Amino acid sequence: MTSAPERTDEAAPVWPADEFTERLRAVTAARYHDRHPFNLRMHRGELTPDELRRWISARFHYQRHIPVKDALVLAGLDGPEERRSWLRRIQDHDGTADGGPGGIERWLRLGEAAGVTREELWDASRVPPGVRFAVEAYVTFCRRRPALEAVAASLTELSAPDLMRTRIAAFERHYPWIDPAGLAYFRTRVTQGARDGAEALALVLARARTRERQERAVAALTFKCEVLWALLDAVDTTHGSGP
Repeated sequence: MTSAPERTDEAAPVWPADEFTERLRAVTAARYHDRHPFNLRMHRGELTPDELRRWISARFHYQRHIPVKDALVLAGLDGPEERRSWLRRIQDHDGTADGGPGGIERWLRLGEAAGVTREELWDASRVPPGVRFAVEAYVTFCRRRPALEAVAASLTELSAPDLMRTRIAAFERHYPWIDPAGLAYFRTRVTQGARDGAEALALVLARARTRERQERAVAALTFKCEVLWALLDAVDTTHGSGP
């Protein structure tokens, strides 16, 4: 996976905000996992029920760690407004006692709709080693890197809404055996992803005030794309394991 770039000449000119934004978007345009062969097969309706269940189970290992990485990012933010904004992300996934289910609960319901029990989803021993490695790499990155880079890594959310729309249409068309109620996670992330991506982008633009910081933000986003790609590689090459 991609590491942080070499230190560049501090005198290098800062990219204007619009150019910096385009460079970030270019990363997801070229490297986001919507282009992974497994996702392409999923969206063409070519996955077997076992393959789809394997993906749901493996991806849950990533989903359950999202609040963990967000808590690590939260600890590195300076201002109350930034922390309040990021705290909402944790609540979006963990849910609240009086506010209904969060993303983790919705993913559990997706698993149930596809025939995977909650116990199976929570059982990390069933997760392919490559998936565990990719998730741990991402969590460790957010633990060790500055907040700017951890936030920049989350900018895969810029591409998430379009992926969620594609996925909803594919599931409804090609996998009618899955209860439509189980697609609530995807539906919710269309709007949440757009909001979160816009907020994270604004934070990155505000914090990356030198060329070096800008380049590190681009490298962080590249790394995150590689994490998601590696996760799918592990799912795609694992046979006969999981539910």
